[in-house]
Amino acid sequence: MAAVMAGDDIAGTLSSRRSLASGSRRSWVGSTSFREAWNAPTNVFSQSGRAGNDDEEQLRWAAIERLPTFDRLKKGMIRQILDNGKVVHDEVDVTKLGMREKKLLMENILKVVEEDNENFLKKLRERTDRVGINIPKIEVRYEHLSVQGYIYDGSRALPSLPNAFLTTVESALGLLRLVPSKKRKIQILNGVSGIIKPSRMTLLLGPPGAGKTTFLLALAGKLDKDLEASGKITYCGHELNEFIPQKTCAYISQHDLHQGEMTVRETLDFSGRCLGVGTRYELLAELSRREKEAGIKPDPEIDAFMKATAVAGRETSLVTDCVIKILGLDICADIIVGDMMRRGISGGQKKRVTTGEMLVGPAKVLLMDEISTGLDSSTTFQICKYMKQMVHIMDVTMIISLLQPAPETYELFDEVILLSEGQTVYHGPRENVLEFFEYMGFKCPERKGVADFLQEVTSEKDQEQYWFKKNQPYRFVSVSDFVRGFGSFHIGQQLASDLSVPYDKSRVHPAALVTEKYGISNWELFKACFAREWLLIKRNSFLYIFKTTQITIMSIIALTVFFRTKMHPGTLLGGGKYLGALFFSLMNVMFNGTAELSLTVLRLPVFYKQRDHFFYPAWAFGLPIWLLRIPLSFLESAIWIILTYYTIGFAPAASRFFRQFLAFFCIHQMALSLFRLIASIGRVDVVAQTLGTFSMLMVFVLGGFIVARDDIEPWMIWGYYCSPMMYGQNAIVLNEFLDNRWDIPNQDPNIDAPTIGKVILKSRGFFTDAYWYWISIAALVAFSILFNILFIGALTYLNPFGDSKSIAVDENGDEKNKKRASSPNGAEGIQMATTNSSEVNRVAEPNRGMILPFQPLSLAFNHVNYYVDMPAEMKTQGVQENRLQLLRDVSSAFRPGVLTALVGVTGAGKTTLMDVLAGRKTTGYIEGSINISGYPKKQPTFARVSGYCEQNDIHSPHVTVYESIIYSAWLRLSSNIDKKTQMVC
Repeated sequence: MAAVMAGDDIAGTLSSRRSLASGSRRSWVGSTSFREAWNAPTNVFSQSGRAGNDDEEQLRWAAIERLPTFDRLKKGMIRQILDNGKVVHDEVDVTKLGMREKKLLMENILKVVEEDNENFLKKLRERTDRVGINIPKIEVRYEHLSVQGYIYDGSRALPSLPNAFLTTVESALGLLRLVPSKKRKIQILNGVSGIIKPSRMTLLLGPPGAGKTTFLLALAGKLDKDLEASGKITYCGHELNEFIPQKTCAYISQHDLHQGEMTVRETLDFSGRCLGVGTRYELLAELSRREKEAGIKPDPEIDAFMKATAVAGRETSLVTDCVIKILGLDICADIIVGDMMRRGISGGQKKRVTTGEMLVGPAKVLLMDEISTGLDSSTTFQICKYMKQMVHIMDVTMIISLLQPAPETYELFDEVILLSEGQTVYHGPRENVLEFFEYMGFKCPERKGVADFLQEVTSEKDQEQYWFKKNQPYRFVSVSDFVRGFGSFHIGQQLASDLSVPYDKSRVHPAALVTEKYGISNWELFKACFAREWLLIKRNSFLYIFKTTQITIMSIIALTVFFRTKMHPGTLLGGGKYLGALFFSLMNVMFNGTAELSLTVLRLPVFYKQRDHFFYPAWAFGLPIWLLRIPLSFLESAIWIILTYYTIGFAPAASRFFRQFLAFFCIHQMALSLFRLIASIGRVDVVAQTLGTFSMLMVFVLGGFIVARDDIEPWMIWGYYCSPMMYGQNAIVLNEFLDNRWDIPNQDPNIDAPTIGKVILKSRGFFTDAYWYWISIAALVAFSILFNILFIGALTYLNPFGDSKSIAVDENGDEKNKKRASSPNGAEGIQMATTNSSEVNRVAEPNRGMILPFQPLSLAFNHVNYYVDMPAEMKTQGVQENRLQLLRDVSSAFRPGVLTALVGVTGAGKTTLMDVLAGRKTTGYIEGSINISGYPKKQPTFARVSGYCEQNDIHSPHVTVYESIIYSAWLRLSSNIDKKTQMVC
């Protein structure tokens, strides 16, 4: 985060090429004039702290100052304290900092984050201020912003096959104006207006469904295309179509989407590399020039830091180290992030990675949506504290959406926006929010958290308790009443007055708004994506080793089935066997690429997120995948050919061997490209697998072996020539049957073919001319190129499938529930819970209370230790141990009837302990004892008497909440409970 501040600082000095105004260079001089900086060298030296007596240091710095500008911006000095206590300054090349230099520099500037971060930011700001460089500020305004959506009600919104068919038909008829749309309009945001000012940290509050996420997405220019927006959003007076809002601001989503195979450091490094350095280099050049002219010697650590963070395209950046340290991720920096199938960092740490992924960029506007999910209150407070320092010192514009912040976290904010039902209830200084609600007749109790009060005061069920005008009868004050009241309140009037005055565009700094889509050049983007793809291949090495092993086993099976002693060349019978062997080879080589489909689908969610944030274009993502699969195709084709060619007994000439190898290589490349294309079109696993199966069936049927070319109907012959498998089949059969050993004269006068080889080819409708081999190879290469181009096109223009949302339940269902609730026999729910017990009759006894239908059990664990293998990344950092201990000598007991809270900071091991107790750990090493009511725990039995609610929400996306619960009941309830009772809810 401190690195971001440096980046934001540096981003304040964009040259004229980024200016939205005229082409003339804007002045860098701020409130402190350059002449004043020049005329006060003594004061400058005292502020810089560089008036030391170290002659060697002076000489080193003088040598750096004499270098040309380009070389001077790459040289820095790092202070080091030797064992004897002597302080020395080493000259370093900031473009080639190693781990040792980075660690030393970070310890010099941020040894204790809680104490050093603010001082570090002040030093960064003071360095630019004292030479008169003005830091750009961005003011965000939104006026009469409204967002509407159209949805189906009730069960009509479910993604079922009949609903999908009806939706398609209605959409087609709606375009012809034949049938009115049955979708209902909903108002998500309703005419909200306000100003987000720089240097003021704004808190966005509101109950779930208030429209907070939609509000932030609208400000970031990332609204879904299905939504209709009206109103006006401006950055420094410029509308969103006048610049690139996705690069000017950074939207931090509440959803954590990351590449699970990458470590925390690698994730942030890749993000920082793609987002670029903004205008840090331009600022540094201007700053260095002015300091050189004024004779100012900057602090060596600050100078080295700014120079290191101004280098674009670096694989590792000092910005990453800074953000990791400030977000408290240094303890897990070299551990993989993980996903649903891989154990990685904790949920709270993953949330901080999501935040850090955007903080490493140079954006000056930060829109953060629910960044505290999964974090303890202490960590949330620390992060918000660092954010406040960044906002106030570096003039950043920031909105943070929190659900229920702790009182100490709430006090950190300067402004508060309270949304409810899509309307702005309050927008103004935090100090005046309680005054407004007292103006409306509501008062926050003394021991009540203000944030909790603000969440509840607009709720109909909670509002009455805060009414304090006892001389007036209470009546429910609706959100619309609050909005009208805020309009007459002095803060609301002041806000309306400020909005009535247009923003003065002449005050816009040329570096404020970004007009370039990507942060680095196309070549650097390609290198970044190529390096990541190579890293992911290494991390998924098991998959590729498995595929290689699979094709090796299948080739051994093929050579044993079609062994050369059983294959007789030169005969029609033998030719049929060779045709079968070639088709079997073709089928195996093609199907060995099917893993590419699932692998691509798994990576698409992260791709869509990074594409929409303009990390990189689609071609930069697709091209490295294509290129790095070429060696894999080469290897797998080589394995098949080497093991099967001569053992099966194909044409022995070396030229025939290499031609078949070329054919299989092109076939494998074509298959990989085809499966990638299908994955990018399908986008989800079910659709992609269905499309893949259908496509492969069509390709096989029209490939020329199952159905001969002469047997295909004339109206379908175009499909034969469009099938890529046909060209692969023709290439390998032509290579074999046009060999000299098949040039035996044909004795059958009924077949118009001179040789046995051509007889066999004509019998299946294959081509008989040798040049068709090269035509087939060219066609396979063309198909591979075409499929990859279409793959990149699909990535560019297609978006992930939207989710169906229903806000109204089925009316019939509501009536049934009401009747059930009012029914005198409404004890069905109790019956369902007690049928399995022999004490059903006791439920009716009023003095006994509810009888639990299970035997109470206690759980005790003693001296539990849990270890995992030391991550390879940590070993590369110098760690010698072979195991990493995650639980250390944990002992406790859980008793029936006692509710126990398991608490701890993020990363303390709460989830790990729960996984160990529940028996969910499939890897690692567990020591200690776990007993259930005094008996050693046996996992098969324990799994039937326990329930574990995991932190991750893993559900089938295509079923409703009710259907999920009913399905769970069917699986878990005893078999003697009848279906009618199971359906009771």
